[in-house]
Amino acid sequence: MIRGVHHLAISTPDLDRLVDCYTGWFGFERAGGGGWDRGNDRVDRMLQLDGSAARYAFLRLGNLYIEVFEFAAPDGVAVRPRMSDKGITHLCLYCDDVVAEHARLSALGMEFHCPPGGAAATRATYGRDCDGNVVELLQIVDPDCAFRFEALRGQGAG
Repeated sequence: MIRGVHHLAISTPDLDRLVDCYTGWFGFERAGGGGWDRGNDRVDRMLQLDGSAARYAFLRLGNLYIEVFEFAAPDGVAVRPRMSDKGITHLCLYCDDVVAEHARLSALGMEFHCPPGGAAATRATYGRDCDGNVVELLQIVDPDCAFRFEALRGQGAG
């Protein structure tokens, strides 16, 4: 069962500048971050990139999280989207069982980049909606996961 939206993601050429903007202008708080170096085959397959390397930050405002990426590789194209242009990199849908949702949505025709996988805290997979937009399915395995938003507490999630 899909439970709701977990986060959206934005790619930027300058992570620090964008984080400063969202925290200073809109009142977001930094809620985590990290990165990966080239040679991470699982991430490359999930994102459908070759030789990717990036750092990222999670920002939080209420129950909204934004994941901001700065890719060192591969080079991206700078865009200034209009309202009708594509600009968000993916939508994340929170679910109880990512394996079951992967199977159900595959049967309905959704194309996935790879089967679900992950670490102790989360399991996830990425695929494409009917327009080709990237959609992530996310299952929180560890109820104390830092990316779990407070609105889910007490609703049987986890």
